[in-house]
Amino acid sequence: MENITNPRRRATFEGGCEAAGPSWKESLARAVRDPAELIEILRLDESLLEETRKAAELFPLVVPREFIERMRPGDPADPLLRQVLPLGPELEEAPGGRSDPLEEKEFLRAPGLLKKYDGRALLIAAGACAVNCRYCFRREYPYGETPVGMKAWEPAFRMLEADESIREIILSGGDPLVLTDGALSRLVERLDRIPHLRRLRIHSRLPIVIPRRVTDRLLRTLRTSRLTPIVVVHTNHPAELDAATGAALRRFINAGIPVLNQAVLLRGVNDAEDALAELSERLIDLGAIPYYLHQLDPVSGSRHFHVPVRRGLELIAALRRRLPGYAVPRYVQEIPGEAHKSDLTGQLFPGPKTEN
Repeated sequence: MENITNPRRRATFEGGCEAAGPSWKESLARAVRDPAELIEILRLDESLLEETRKAAELFPLVVPREFIERMRPGDPADPLLRQVLPLGPELEEAPGGRSDPLEEKEFLRAPGLLKKYDGRALLIAAGACAVNCRYCFRREYPYGETPVGMKAWEPAFRMLEADESIREIILSGGDPLVLTDGALSRLVERLDRIPHLRRLRIHSRLPIVIPRRVTDRLLRTLRTSRLTPIVVVHTNHPAELDAATGAALRRFINAGIPVLNQAVLLRGVNDAEDALAELSERLIDLGAIPYYLHQLDPVSGSRHFHVPVRRGLELIAALRRRLPGYAVPRYVQEIPGEAHKSDLTGQLFPGPKTEN
């Protein structure tokens, strides 16, 4: 698949929305990767530098400048900054922390192809992201083993062709939208030729952190595919949804492509009723559905983001009182080996006990 190299500056970006500034490819190339630069841009205390550098050695810092512009300068507790800033607690050994918290290696059916649940399979379509979230459950995933290019994907395609029970294919990563439009189009065209596939789901953070990624060609690829497209974005806090991001999500929706949001419950980011309620309302106002609120996966280095399930249930109960039902996300946890995600919300309204 194509690599993103030598991006060119444009006065407009693909998709017909007039905008000055870099293309989405150049935005990727210009993302901040040096902790010292991030600290300087946001005017943070330089005493943070030593621990951020040490933590970034384990899991690199990557954050687009468009995302940084939504952060409050001088505030180390800014909820967007907390999601991306490497910190000392990542270096601490914590009980239960694992490099593969969802035991995904057990579900590999071909290089880069996971099958966890009936009827669905997931392609690790790319090994890079536009932003490295510090709580990412795949922060230690062996992306070097992921296929690159259509020829390398053939074993996965053959496995998909052989399993007629698979009706939905999910493109994940990394982030599948770091692929160029041409590469993504070729991948979708190849999946189109697998007759029993019906739906194409794309999980991406790129429309949130670099809204220009929602291009005319991307929309055309999704609209013209035989497969029914669904886009799942990842937003944790309402401050992520600025005007440009809202316009990008609207482009999917106006093209007839449903947009769902997944959030992760994170201490110091969104573990407050007001933050979650405002996030849901902003999504609904844009036409996107608050789909899941995930309990944090116990990946190594993320313990400082942990919120107890009890607190999560209190927040969901508060949202139920405050919002219409369609605006309340399902509070879920992924448990390796289970046939589906566990709906923690059910603990609010337990059913009658039965004798076995």
